[in-house]
Amino acid sequence: MLKNTIFRSILLLGLLLTTSISSAATTLVAVAANFTKPMTEIAEAFEKSTGHKANLSFGSSGKFVSQFENGGPFEVFLSADDKGPIKLEQSGLAVPNTRFTYALGKLVLWSATPGLVDDQGQVLSKGGFKHIALADPKLAPYGAAAVEVMKNRGLFDKLQPLFVQGENIAQTHQFVSTGNAELGFVAFSQVIDNGKASAPAHAPYLHPVGKIAGGSGWIIPSDLYKPIRQDAILMKTGAENPAAPALMQFLKSPEALAIIRKYGYDLAQ
Repeated sequence: MLKNTIFRSILLLGLLLTTSISSAATTLVAVAANFTKPMTEIAEAFEKSTGHKANLSFGSSGKFVSQFENGGPFEVFLSADDKGPIKLEQSGLAVPNTRFTYALGKLVLWSATPGLVDDQGQVLSKGGFKHIALADPKLAPYGAAAVEVMKNRGLFDKLQPLFVQGENIAQTHQFVSTGNAELGFVAFSQVIDNGKASAPAHAPYLHPVGKIAGGSGWIIPSDLYKPIRQDAILMKTGAENPAAPALMQFLKSPEALAIIRKYGYDLAQ
């Protein structure tokens, strides 16, 4: 009798494990390059929490939109702006009413050289550099924001001959970090020092904003450029994949919000 009970318990446990494994799925996710570090961390937490996996591809938001319009296979889109997801929703490629702002981006003027960039951005008008990097403003929202900052400072025409354009913000950061450009406009998440960041246990999404980890930089005031509203949207290609809507939901969880804040992003109200 006891042996039968033990056998049935083991069989039931095996069936539960098999069901759990078979229900786990993988979703293909297109992610704006500025969100590489936090999304990598979120994907790991997502797998631990749900069993589902997120296969991530990083690049410029503009290129991803073109890929979607040409039959790209991605099921979830985490853009660096709201324009791309709105366009995809209006064109019928995305699931209606799934779009939301997962993060508000911050722009930084940064140099790998300590002391080169002052905390007011006066280096832009003083000069003393040969190249300034920015992401292609036609493809990358952070590049468009950089152009807006320079125009608001009345410096765009002066600085334009010095531009070195990256295809996306990741390549732009690489230009600056390797010294191919003395300074450039990058995402705060790429240069933030968040190693000692912590949050109160009762509100894990209230991570303190860190400082720039190395080199020198100017965290650009938000009134110099339009808000960088980074929207996520579920694509129709992922509507039948349980992992895709599960990821969309997980992005709103306290655990994901804590990671987003840890990398210097603000949260939409």
